Amino acid sequence: MGGKLADVGFLGFDVFGTVVDWRAGVARAAAPFLEHHGLRLDPFDFANAWRALYQPAMEKVRSGQRPWVRLDVLQRENLEQLLAAHGVAAGDIPEAELADLTRAWERLDPWPDAVEGLARLKRRFAIAPISNGHIAGMLQLARFGGLPWDAILGAEVSRTYKPQPATYLQPLDAAGFAPAQAAMVAAHNADLRAARALGMRTVFVRRPHEYGPDQDTDLRAEEDWDVVAESLTEVADILGCL
Repeated sequence: MGGKLADVGFLGFDVFGTVVDWRAGVARAAAPFLEHHGLRLDPFDFANAWRALYQPAMEKVRSGQRPWVRLDVLQRENLEQLLAAHGVAAGDIPEAELADLTRAWERLDPWPDAVEGLARLKRRFAIAPISNGHIAGMLQLARFGGLPWDAILGAEVSRTYKPQPATYLQPLDAAGFAPAQAAMVAAHNADLRAARALGMRTVFVRRPHEYGPDQDTDLRAEEDWDVVAESLTEVADILGCL
């Protein structure tokens, strides 16, 4: 049972895009905010634009340009930057509204297959996020969506962001697993590439609508990942988790 993952005891999961649908959740939260403040922006375009600031903000931490800060800090700064680009000063918006909209990233619906798939995989493997999300945010996201993690690991454990090696290795060490005993599960080829370079096994889950109908990245497995599937329930099928 388990084929190439027969010796694996731990599955680490990318969360944003792989387990939860960030675009729809952020757009849902943004729609009333944009309408209330007279911003004629499509909520889904707003969500994509907010997400586009994600990697540049983390790169400043990865490169040492700024000290470690949690993802919620970066997301709030990115929100203020996005609003400024549309002529809205953050100081003109009530603090409670900005804080609530930032927490939209903690109220994201799982993909339809995610909860069932995780529950089935948990019967055989220890499961936890290896995400750029901070622990408090991942906790709220799990409670909101019913994600049955065994632990919450990731960037806040290592105090850096993927694809830095420590973001994978330190959570594994904290959970008591060597890289060869673990697999990374992600919808992003670059995430799996970084994990494989450290000796982890790899599971690609295709999410062709993560960025919407015009998505042009991560539409296929770009390498011979150990498992390639269309859903987390299919991953469970492949690995014999009934």
